[in-house]
Amino acid sequence: MAATARSIRSGSVPASQRPQAKPQATSRPQLRLISNPHGADKNNVFGKVLEWTRTRTAPMVHVVIAVVFLVATLLGALMLRTQMVQNSFEAAEVKQHINVLTQDIEDDQAKLDQLVASLPDKASEMGMVSKGGTATIDLQGYQQPKDSEGGTQ
Repeated sequence: MAATARSIRSGSVPASQRPQAKPQATSRPQLRLISNPHGADKNNVFGKVLEWTRTRTAPMVHVVIAVVFLVATLLGALMLRTQMVQNSFEAAEVKQHINVLTQDIEDDQAKLDQLVASLPDKASEMGMVSKGGTATIDLQGYQQPKDSEGGTQ
């Protein structure tokens, strides 16, 4: 088997069956104009990309996937930035609302303190007299009356 594989070689073809090489003409090659039937496509970018995909090994599907990915990434980044700006605006609005409420609480607390401070003066204007000492009740010697039989009144 090895002997038959070696006997079939490109160099083993007899000279009579080999194609004859034509002698090269010494004349100068002629210049000719090659027209492009898709000449209109060369003027725009899409036409150039389309021509590039036809002439290269990259299929059109890869280019379409890349363009869709880039557009989706661009839209995603734009939507993310828009959402971040909106959240920032809402946070600033909430912070301003908190500051207004804190100011209102401080104003109300100041009014309450002022009313508490003026309470003794208003009570004396109305004729109320403050008790000088404190009153205490001593229940140590308290005995329950005998007429109630363990019930509460």
